[in-house]
Amino acid sequence: MQLSVIILNYNVCEFLEQCVLSVQESLSSIDGEIIVVDNNSSDGSCLMMKKRFPEVKLIQNHENFGFPKGNNIGAAEAQGEYICILNPDTIVAEDTFFKILAFAERQTNLGITGCKLIDGTGSFLPESKRGIPTPWVAFTKIFGLYKIFPKNIFFNQYYAQDIDENETGKVDILVGAFMLLKRDLYLQLNGFDENCFMYADDIDLSYRALQIQKTNYYFHETTVLHYKGESTVKDQKYMRRFQEAMDYFYKKHFKKSLFFSVFIKIGIVFFSLVKMFQGKPKENRIPETYVLYSSDLKLSKKLSIVLKNKVINYDFKKEKMVNSCLIFQGKSVEVILDNRYVSFKKCINIIETLKDKRITFKIFPKNANFIIGSNSKNDRGQIIKIE
Repeated sequence: MQLSVIILNYNVCEFLEQCVLSVQESLSSIDGEIIVVDNNSSDGSCLMMKKRFPEVKLIQNHENFGFPKGNNIGAAEAQGEYICILNPDTIVAEDTFFKILAFAERQTNLGITGCKLIDGTGSFLPESKRGIPTPWVAFTKIFGLYKIFPKNIFFNQYYAQDIDENETGKVDILVGAFMLLKRDLYLQLNGFDENCFMYADDIDLSYRALQIQKTNYYFHETTVLHYKGESTVKDQKYMRRFQEAMDYFYKKHFKKSLFFSVFIKIGIVFFSLVKMFQGKPKENRIPETYVLYSSDLKLSKKLSIVLKNKVINYDFKKEKMVNSCLIFQGKSVEVILDNRYVSFKKCINIIETLKDKRITFKIFPKNANFIIGSNSKNDRGQIIKIE
């Protein structure tokens, strides 16, 4: 068997359903398997998996073991030559695994490979590629210096900005939302460190691969959608978790840094003040216009009732999506993509191509009873049931 895809789930049932569907289609021409590990969800995720995907291996944990241990449990059951660690709030394209495995096979001394990630609005996620977060590199990240000096190697190492998002290259650190590596290497590294704090597990695994002289890569030729929801708001809680993660990483791999301890405390105060002046997060705006990209006229009528607004139907066979949306310039538009007629690869391409602050996106997955998407990388996304 060539590939085992391990998806660790916790209470994101609909996102998991869409993710598994996309992975199945991406594995259609590959000898592979899907292993879903559930960390004691209470939202019906396991029931959904048994009904919708009875052929997929499901491991039900009776408590939430966290990210490192949950993935290690899945990897212990994997049979593939390669393992892909994949978040449940992702969508892969139909050719994602074909492309990245072909790339991996061409490499020597391969470590971990990641790919280009975008969020639900089509924006590139810079954590797709990162540098080793030494105290100075972490400092440039916390205080946003990487944004001010994106071309300066002294400040731009956290997000490996010396490599363009549309350029494949060697990097140090990959993100745990999508990690491809050989199963033998995963076992050699003893998987994720189960003592790691949140935000440090993927950094630690990537760094340990480098320590045994393996080469990690960022691969830009396939794009994966990562809704990213709950873990990105830069508030005081985030800062404290970041401090715990970096403290653990430095204690394990480097000397304890007084410099880091001081500046991280300053960072907590700084971000607390920023959040205080920012106030509450803005609520999602209701779109002025809904555009359905489908050949199903009945669906547009059903959605009009559910959304309490007219849904304009564009036949994907007759209309060009870009031209369709230009009609609504100046208005807030929600684009709904019917996955029965629009492949996952095309959905990802449309979202990335049409990214605009006035355009939001939802996907209607095949054989599902909901539309799903995210209007911001800082929220968990929206799920609207269609009965």
